[in-house]
Amino acid sequence: MTNAKNNQEFISKMEHDIELSALPEAVKRKLIANLLLLKAKKVNLLITGATGCGKSSTINALFDADVSKVGVGVDPETMDIEKYELGNLILWDSPGLGDGKEADNRHAKNLTKKLLERDSEGNPLIDLVLVILDGSSRDMGTSFELISNVIVPNLGEDKSRILVAINQADMAMKGRGWNREDNRPEPELERFLNEKVESVRRRIKESTGVDVEPIYYSAGYKDGDKPQRPYNLTKLLYQIVHYTPKQKRTIYVNNINRDREMWKDDDDLKDYRNSILDDIVESISDCADVGADIGESLGGLFGSAGRAVGRVAGRVVGSAFGAIKSIAKSFFGGIFGW
Repeated sequence: MTNAKNNQEFISKMEHDIELSALPEAVKRKLIANLLLLKAKKVNLLITGATGCGKSSTINALFDADVSKVGVGVDPETMDIEKYELGNLILWDSPGLGDGKEADNRHAKNLTKKLLERDSEGNPLIDLVLVILDGSSRDMGTSFELISNVIVPNLGEDKSRILVAINQADMAMKGRGWNREDNRPEPELERFLNEKVESVRRRIKESTGVDVEPIYYSAGYKDGDKPQRPYNLTKLLYQIVHYTPKQKRTIYVNNINRDREMWKDDDDLKDYRNSILDDIVESISDCADVGADIGESLGGLFGSAGRAVGRVAGRVVGSAFGAIKSIAKSFFGGIFGW
């Protein structure tokens, strides 16, 4: 089932449950109107970085979207920016700098044009820019030039729309210090990676005045027939969800990779899975705006819709927030292994 069909079926089941419920008609209409609003939203995520930084492997790992098979188009106005449509999630894959002076000038011009583009409501089309750095490279000069001279100056007032992530953490010291059995860095490599994160954060702050929270991760790969699981992929997903406009976060629910193996290994500094859940629940609660008048009647509302995404974990509490969180957790339970 495609992400778009998955999304439509889930919302249709939820609408069906609302219609069959004993809620007052005014409340039903409000809920259904809000579902339609959520269904119409789209997230535009722009991913860029120097050649070889691992953009395609990151997209594949996060969204189970084989970029060689996903329907791909090219933005007619910015010829070299590829567009992947995964239902309501639209990924823009843009080359970074480092391909020669002529190509760099073209890439910078196209990126600027895309960042300045507006949607039908007059808001910036691009909701979030993910800049991927190559953790195996010591020379990040072209990436800092991209951030300082192209991306940040064209973000407008909302500078929180940029994320910086360092891929290939396992190769940061040419493969030394990576525990392949446990799929995580040894203490020496961990210190090195944390120093690199701090260096990137400080350098961006000094050149742009913008505070970013870089993270390091590995998108994973296949070594012959043996796959190497991602590391800190859940942390990366948390940042993407958290910095996406609140009213659009639910769109990721139908697009994230369903393979539990992809989400097993993180740095354990935070429960990113529950943080993702909280952010999405906050999104649904705020967007729903159903008010206290619905109260306890929401408790038994989501029968078949809940079953459509997995068994509801535990007893649904009698508030809108609690009902939504229970349903969301049942969905993510099938992915994160709760």
